[in-house]
Amino acid sequence: MGSFSLFHWAIVLLVVLLLFGAGKLPAVMGDFAKGIKSFKAGLKEEDEERKPIA
Repeated sequence: MGSFSLFHWAIVLLVVLLLFGAGKLPAVMGDFAKGIKSFKAGLKEEDEERKPIA
């Protein structure tokens, strides 16, 4: 098994480009980044709610 080689990553990139197209890929990655930021913000808000008030 092991990790992916450079050849494997090239094939994955080619498949992604075929599925989404080169023009749509930046939009997909932008949406992915927004989702991660929202997730992190939600975790941060949850941690703030759990802190005891002194």
